[in-house]
Amino acid sequence: MLRNNIFPLHNIGNFLSRRNKELVQELRVPAQGSKELHFSTRFSQNRWEQFKACLWKQHLSYWRNPTYNLGRMILAMVSSVLYGALLWNKGQKVDNDQDFFNIMGSTYVFMICIGASNLFSALPIITSQRTIEYRERFVGMYSSKVHSLAQVIIEIPYVFLEATLFLIISYPTVNLYGSAFKVSWYLYNIFCTLLTYKYMGMAIVSLSPTYQMASVFGSYWMTIVNLFSGFLIPQPVLPKWWVWFYWMVPTSWALRGLLTSQYGDINKEIIAFGERKTISTFLENHYGFKHEDLPLTAILLCAYPIFFASIFTYFMAKLNFQRR
Repeated sequence: MLRNNIFPLHNIGNFLSRRNKELVQELRVPAQGSKELHFSTRFSQNRWEQFKACLWKQHLSYWRNPTYNLGRMILAMVSSVLYGALLWNKGQKVDNDQDFFNIMGSTYVFMICIGASNLFSALPIITSQRTIEYRERFVGMYSSKVHSLAQVIIEIPYVFLEATLFLIISYPTVNLYGSAFKVSWYLYNIFCTLLTYKYMGMAIVSLSPTYQMASVFGSYWMTIVNLFSGFLIPQPVLPKWWVWFYWMVPTSWALRGLLTSQYGDINKEIIAFGERKTISTFLENHYGFKHEDLPLTAILLCAYPIFFASIFTYFMAKLNFQRR
């Protein structure tokens, strides 16, 4: 009885199968006079709406990642406390070249320390975000450049808060000069420097296939910017065939801006290498720092973050390291 019921069902199944195959063959050929499916735009939303959606997504992602954001704020506060304790009330007590070297060396060490932390902390975050960006770019949710631009913008308030915390703690404890011009320059310099390091790390990720290779490239780049910063080897004594590297790396301009804005217009006399000269003259003769170069320094300090952010945005869209 059961076998008799199976054969009709089997015949019906064969009929439906043949009918479906015929429909497939019929429908796969476009009708006469039909047009190909076409959309006026690639994405469902314009670039501004895409940007707002990506920025909101990045905001939520960063807000839910306290290990990354709270960690760098704590590092900025700890570094500023150590910096202030090391140079307690010595910012205006410069009587000889050794006093100035102590201030310059401590400033440079903490600038490199926080900068390197910003660079290397960005590598794992951006690497993981790149995997998500590949997936969402494939399904056509939004443009790669819009997604990368949102990642660039979302870093600005966090880095600004980081720089502000460092300023609030370190500036009064070191007792640097209290004019509004010098305080503003100090904040601007720290902010642009930290932002440069952050975008530098993001640019390295965009050019590296893996996190491990990005770490290697980051270490190599940190060595270069440290060597040619003008601290270990002052610019006037650099060989001519290497001095062009000094003018290229961002750390040289960061150090120049930080020290020139504070001491480039100070005419207090100190004893430097057995000679009596003003601090501003010592800066110009020994390091090549001139107070009249501050406008150019300000422009370049702003240009470096834009440059590295542009590299990141462009190559995130053009390069694809995804493996199937």
